[in-house]
Amino acid sequence: MATATLSSKFQISIPKEVREQQHWSAGQEFVFIPKGKGVLLMPVPELTDLKGMAKGADPNDYRHRKDRL
Repeated sequence: MATATLSSKFQISIPKEVREQQHWSAGQEFVFIPKGKGVLLMPVPELTDLKGMAKGADPNDYRHRKDRL
């Protein structure tokens, strides 16, 4: 298990073994999702990664945003 220390500037360096295992690179954007007393760190997907995600979904009977409230 890799560890890191929060700096005085509130920054954390992701350990090299984790970056390599996850294939993360410099400049990649991440989202922080609060989970109990911790946080889940996930890379923001590229638009091309989402292609085909809703394959087979039925587009009928969906409400438009303007219809909500």
